Amino acid sequence: MSDWSAGQQPRGRRPQGGGRYDYYGGGRGPDGPPPGRRPPPPPPPRRDPRPPVDDEPPRRRPPRKQKRWGRRIGITLVVLLLLLGGLVIYFDSTLQRTAALDFQGQAPDSAGTNWLLVGSDSREGLDDAQREELSAGDAGGRRTDTMMLVHIPSGGGQPAMISLPRDSYVSIPGHGKTKLNAAFSFGGPQLLSQTVEQATGVHIDHYAEIGFGGFADLVDAVGGVDMCLDQPMNDDMANVHLQQGCQTLDGPQALGFVRARYSLQGGDLERAENQRKLLGALVNQATSPATLFNPFRLFPLASGASKTFLVNDSDHLWHLASLALALGDISGGEGVTTSVPFGRFGRDSDGGSVIVWDSEGAARMFDAIAKDQPIPQDLLGK
Repeated sequence: MSDWSAGQQPRGRRPQGGGRYDYYGGGRGPDGPPPGRRPPPPPPPRRDPRPPVDDEPPRRRPPRKQKRWGRRIGITLVVLLLLLGGLVIYFDSTLQRTAALDFQGQAPDSAGTNWLLVGSDSREGLDDAQREELSAGDAGGRRTDTMMLVHIPSGGGQPAMISLPRDSYVSIPGHGKTKLNAAFSFGGPQLLSQTVEQATGVHIDHYAEIGFGGFADLVDAVGGVDMCLDQPMNDDMANVHLQQGCQTLDGPQALGFVRARYSLQGGDLERAENQRKLLGALVNQATSPATLFNPFRLFPLASGASKTFLVNDSDHLWHLASLALALGDISGGEGVTTSVPFGRFGRDSDGGSVIVWDSEGAARMFDAIAKDQPIPQDLLGK
């Protein structure tokens, strides 16, 4: 008889919650866990190694802005160079030019660079008030009061500046023998350059001339020049009255200082020495940090120089810059400054006083320059 028929529950069946029975006892079944063990937890869900597909692409984080100082500095330098180049081209275009070295029979070219510097008494561009301030008078035309030969060696040696006194007694092509400054009156820069080449045997490479107003403007542009006088200077003809001692000269005073002649005991020779002194002082002031790093002085100086210099038709602003560097060396004691060896005073055909060169000394001096050699020491200071 079965358990069912006896009214008894089958062995191994236990009631479970919800009115159900466990026919196999202890939750054991064909596939169930062994008795006394809990069923293992379900396995974790399987992950797909492939990334989920999204209709929107992932947003990228914007890169950090890095400060590129090197690039900024480079761009700034390029802009400054372009600006500087533009200014150089502009100032070069304002230079006045003339065919000063276009003549027959030029001396043979030689090593080194030779400049003929001329200070003329041109009144061009001066109004009545400026003429009165500078004591320029009403004379027309142009004459020259200052002539200097500047030699710049090719090998980096000492540059030299030699004064050529205006009353030097020389032969002028087509006009016989007379004062050197007469060549400028007869034929302007061209005849003057030809006369200097013929008298010295030195090939002239560059020419630069500046007039009354331009010279005074340059001095004022740099804030004046410092000069020390061993004795007072009073010259009514040049309208200059200066005290003894060190002082700062403005444009009109500086012009009177280089023009003064009749009040000097040494006459034209002392005048040439004063011209070299003031030119050196002007270059010192123009190349000083107070001028180079001050735009209120530098730009008026550059503008004034470009508008007032008259140069040869093949000369440019960078040639003048090279000249300024050489003059700076001379004024700083690293060059030579002197005059043509003096021989004696004489008289020309009109009875005027003239300066006769020491022919032997002058020949040695200019031969050394033509050969790009140092000037003999025994000729310096004569």
